[in-house]
Amino acid sequence: MWPRREPPAGSGSRSESERLPSPPVMCRRDAANDDAPQLGRVDRVARGGALIAAAALCIAGCGSGANTATSGTRSSAAAEGQSVNGVRAAPARVLASATWQEMRITARAMKLVPFVVFNGTSTTTIRPTRQDSFQLIVTLADAQTGVAIPYATVSATIRSGARVVYRERQWPMISAFLGSGYGNDVSLPGAGSYQLSLLITPPVSARHLEYQNIWLRPHRVDLAFHWTSAA
Repeated sequence: MWPRREPPAGSGSRSESERLPSPPVMCRRDAANDDAPQLGRVDRVARGGALIAAAALCIAGCGSGANTATSGTRSSAAAEGQSVNGVRAAPARVLASATWQEMRITARAMKLVPFVVFNGTSTTTIRPTRQDSFQLIVTLADAQTGVAIPYATVSATIRSGARVVYRERQWPMISAFLGSGYGNDVSLPGAGSYQLSLLITPPVSARHLEYQNIWLRPHRVDLAFHWTSAA
């Protein structure tokens, strides 16, 4: 619950709703902006209502800051063979990672599995298509403690040379095996080298003081990876 604030003396009593601060206003970026991701599957599922827990912030530009990037094919921490509620962990591997302002950004390719989107009253099941190559999972974590960073927005663009082959906003996603992250299904034209660009907007939430001066502007990180059919 939001912290309760008492009215000043002499102002009279106020209703409970008047004591609650208004939630932050979310909006989508202008579709004419070349940097704005072209929203496909996410918007199609959410059509007719608000985007389910994945509203993008209105942003004017990308923040600057040094980041270090690595790439590789290491297995993820999710142990294959584990199961929760009868669901087995899907194989995944790290495509690339980077660090920005003590935020560890990791992109993983996970084997395609169905997932569900809950809008507060009902669920929609998203199933992979024959054209999909893998499920892209982006995790954000405190580089020192490993604690997941929620309430951000992540958009991904993948290029093969100069050609854009994927551009989508990622679903906020939770998993028993990978924790909190941002995911969506990706379709690539085939094996080869690709460039992954991630646009990360700041977490919209209350913060403890250790986070008061970081992650205050959108940031773009560019990563490279090599894709083969084996996920």
